[in-house]
Amino acid sequence: MIKRYILPGDDFSVAGEASSSFKAVLKKLGIDPDIIRRISIAMYEAEINTIIHGGGGECEAEIQDKKVTLVFRDHGPGIANIDLAMQEGYSTAGDRIRELGFGAGMGLPNIKRYTDEMRIETAPGKGTVMTLVINL
Repeated sequence: MIKRYILPGDDFSVAGEASSSFKAVLKKLGIDPDIIRRISIAMYEAEINTIIHGGGGECEAEIQDKKVTLVFRDHGPGIANIDLAMQEGYSTAGDRIRELGFGAGMGLPNIKRYTDEMRIETAPGKGTVMTLVINL
């Protein structure tokens, strides 16, 4: 089963809707609650990053027999330094984003923490594709 979600750039009124919607699908399928929690956290963090840093994009969420794969594609500037971006507390979010309560620099570290596999393909000026795998 594949679900697709459009993530509009810089529209915080819809932030979290995709991850909430997918969580409901997982619950209906009877997925283990601890696994749903991990998927929901990782998906929410990636969704917020796509909205804040990626200028919007899309998420394709696929449920297979033994895993869930989430692929996020954004329209952003790319990640200049992935190693730096993976450090807890590091953020390129501006003051406006921080005033809204986002941009603490925990997005990528939390995604890594709650997934079994995390791949990031990015280049300056080319956007980012992030693939997340959570085993069921």
